Amino acid sequence: MGKPIAARWDRPARVNLWRRQGRVWGWLVLLGLVLGMPGCASWNLWWQPEPTEPWLTPTELAVIVNQADPLSGQIAAYYQQQRQIPERNMISVNFTPVRPELSPAEFAQLQQAIAKQLPAYIRAFVLTWAAPYRVGCMSITTAFALGFDPAFCAQGCQPTRASPYFNSDSPQPPQTIRPTMAIAATTFAQAQALIDRGIAADASNPTGTAYLVSTSDRRRNVRAGFYPNVVAALALRFTIHRVDNDALRDKADVMFYFTGLPQVEHLQTNHFLPGAIADHLTSLGGMLTDSPQMSSLRWLEAGATGSYGAVAEPCNFPAKFPNPGVAMAHYLNGDTLIEAYWKSVAWPGQGIFIGEPLARPFGRPRSGR
Repeated sequence: MGKPIAARWDRPARVNLWRRQGRVWGWLVLLGLVLGMPGCASWNLWWQPEPTEPWLTPTELAVIVNQADPLSGQIAAYYQQQRQIPERNMISVNFTPVRPELSPAEFAQLQQAIAKQLPAYIRAFVLTWAAPYRVGCMSITTAFALGFDPAFCAQGCQPTRASPYFNSDSPQPPQTIRPTMAIAATTFAQAQALIDRGIAADASNPTGTAYLVSTSDRRRNVRAGFYPNVVAALALRFTIHRVDNDALRDKADVMFYFTGLPQVEHLQTNHFLPGAIADHLTSLGGMLTDSPQMSSLRWLEAGATGSYGAVAEPCNFPAKFPNPGVAMAHYLNGDTLIEAYWKSVAWPGQGIFIGEPLARPFGRPRSGR
């Protein structure tokens, strides 16, 4: 399952080093332009913006919009405006009809269209639709992040290929991955509310509660085995309640809600704080628009800012779902939602990440805000 949960990472020192190196290279390029050094006329082909923060920023996020889907276009335009996404980061594709699944061949064509428009400095993707949520046997967010690869799927109850990003302590993902999340909604009002919650979360340093819920469903309650370690590692940093019940009800301070059931009752009676993460371990929560179980969209509609669900039968491998302690530790250390959530899943091939990717409740504000 990867490295143990770490209490702290020395990220500022690494970022300061990168900044000093970036300034040195910047002066060398400028000197080259002045002196006419050979090859400097093409500097813009390899020079990339210096990272301004140790976490993902709007300038490093590409927004993928399906021009054949009016709702996708609305979501993308609003998100660009609210998060001040550069125009060059807006990537247009066109595929019809809108449906739950793309074939691997269709996805390959999509990748080619995106590659022609994609700036080299992009570190992550956000999709602006709820469907399609799947590519062949993979979730669409993992297909975008790591490329379509059947090794990330499973025939029956089997392990799948591991994520190179799991529980990473690096401020940047490996070059082999661009973490991906979907701003998933079935109405524009729902998408607006989700985006607004993500923005409201930034640097809010909430004092809510993490609810680790142990249910009566033995097959889906497998993450409960992690709960004692989560409490031991993080209870001094955030309020954590272990709950033996099938659902929370009338809680006004939900920041984290992890459970295991095919259907979770009473969601609308709870108040989720901006930036909240909530998910339920079950077989098909990631079938966002046509699940026979509870769709992970219900968490977002109830007020959560991020959720996760399986798009194909994963069996009850805990590694195929978010590890509560890993997600919480990275979030509390100042990662954005997309970074913390992606780091929490060891085998993400069959699971889709949904929410507002840049939400960052813990830590200092972004530069310029």
